[in-house]
Amino acid sequence: MRVTVWCRSWPRVVVTLGLLLSAAGASLPAAASSVTVRGTELMVDGVPFVANGASGLDRLGDLRGTGAGVLRTYGEEPGEILDAAQRAGLKVIVGFWMEHPRRGFDYGNRQAVEAQLGELRKMVERYRTHPALLAWGVGNEVETELTPEQAAPVWPAIEEAAKLVHTLDGAHPVMAVLADTGTDKVTRLKQQAPSVDLLGLNVYGDSVLSIQARARSQGWTGPILVTELGALGQWQAGMTAWGAPVELTSTEKADKMRRYLGVLAQAKVAAMPFYWGQKQEVTPTWHSLFLPTGEWTEPVEVMAQTWGGKPPGGDNHAPRILSLRLDGVPSLPRGGTAKAVLSASDPDGDPLKVEWQIMAEQKVRGVGGDAEPVPPTFAVRAPGPTEATIADLEPGQYRLFVTVKDGRGAAATGNLPFEVR
Repeated sequence: MRVTVWCRSWPRVVVTLGLLLSAAGASLPAAASSVTVRGTELMVDGVPFVANGASGLDRLGDLRGTGAGVLRTYGEEPGEILDAAQRAGLKVIVGFWMEHPRRGFDYGNRQAVEAQLGELRKMVERYRTHPALLAWGVGNEVETELTPEQAAPVWPAIEEAAKLVHTLDGAHPVMAVLADTGTDKVTRLKQQAPSVDLLGLNVYGDSVLSIQARARSQGWTGPILVTELGALGQWQAGMTAWGAPVELTSTEKADKMRRYLGVLAQAKVAAMPFYWGQKQEVTPTWHSLFLPTGEWTEPVEVMAQTWGGKPPGGDNHAPRILSLRLDGVPSLPRGGTAKAVLSASDPDGDPLKVEWQIMAEQKVRGVGGDAEPVPPTFAVRAPGPTEATIADLEPGQYRLFVTVKDGRGAAATGNLPFEVR
């Protein structure tokens, strides 16, 4: 998955020399660190380091507050990100965007490949001594949407990039990121890109539970980092009769994330939930951990609970959606109406503000996280704290969104797809 404009930010931490780093991604020296690989572990200054974190450009102090220690980028110019991460006490896995064949890049075109490697060289030479640098990431899901035959040139291209980084910077490991393991993608990477030190895997839903075992079964013996994860990918979700993926509420997402992060923490596998910020992908809320207005959702609280930190609201807890349903069929005749009914609560007893909105269904579906336009919005008839009415819409496909805010910086989200015939 890729975020083309808004992407991520990064980590570092100050401690007394010799203080152990916690499994959550803990404290790090202010000076440049020694980063190495020992068997299945990533080592920082000789101490095992689990690179828990996220990706996103803003609220780095809040990210650090959850107990995270790392920010991951995808290919942005990393200078300001590294500096901001250093100030926030975070380390950074600096990503270099290797272009995708599915987007027209030809790894058989030597001139294009050399130009891409030239950009990588400039990035590494400029930032290899930055104290916030943890590792280099070469490529993100470069093999996406390709058959094994089409992906064949990708693996040696990753090797060439990783090998170049090692010739320029012997002090930091190199990571490559795949979209899950596939049937043999990890095997191909290991065999054809031996200069890669760290395996990054973007994985969603219950696939998280078996990701380590599947990577090991394909022969990977080094450190594994789950470089993206979420409660459910849109490609995994149930569909309406007209093909709209059904999104979980933020409460349902939090319940799943609690299980996933707990399993990864027990296995000492780094976890980087996606996305530390707000992004339109299918909906504005599918992968977003924050609202456009800044409120954080319950999965952020789960991150903090797992890693021994606190969410942005300190001891404040996010609201929870107990149920959200549409009374009547989700496919309405033109001129028809339907009523949505909400039940929500707040663990702290805070008074809740409920906001309703209708948005057209996304017609431009990105692949691999490609940018999508934000669909138009429409008013809701008679919105209230527990119900809202759908009416007066032209034929088409829509979603009814609800946002529940506690007035203290936390929120819950949910939506219901429907159509007007």
